[in-house]
Amino acid sequence: MAEFASVGVQTVNPGESVVFNLAPVPCNRGLVIPRLGSGNILLRGWVPNRVGCSCNRSSAAQYRVTFDANIGIPTGGTVETISLAYAIDGGTIEASTMDSTPGAVGDLNNVSRTKSVAIVRGCCQTLTVRNITDQPILVSDPSITIDRPDLSVTY
Repeated sequence: MAEFASVGVQTVNPGESVVFNLAPVPCNRGLVIPRLGSGNILLRGWVPNRVGCSCNRSSAAQYRVTFDANIGIPTGGTVETISLAYAIDGGTIEASTMDSTPGAVGDLNNVSRTKSVAIVRGCCQTLTVRNITDQPILVSDPSITIDRPDLSVTY
């Protein structure tokens, strides 16, 4: 398991990613590699070779990703629904959108989403949490936890 976070409030412009600059729980297996100070987290598609029937071998590494933060609209923004979503190599992952409609500019609401993310076996892909709204948003104290349930016991 790995956890990355930031403390304080950051403004995330449309199309940009939430920045993580702390690694309270780094990945010691080399499967989850953050670029601290940015929003990029590299996920490796390593899948163990298991003895037995080849029909049981997975063609993808399955990660469980959980993101949590408070989000709002900065001064000068328009009160409307604002959204973050997971993205892999720049493409938004379906059904990963986290929406919030603050009551007023400066109000913060909590958003959270847990999602399974498949990374192609043998490949590396970059995970980000991106602002998919047409205006800047405030993101306060974001954290993301990434783990591989299939490796939690035997590897």
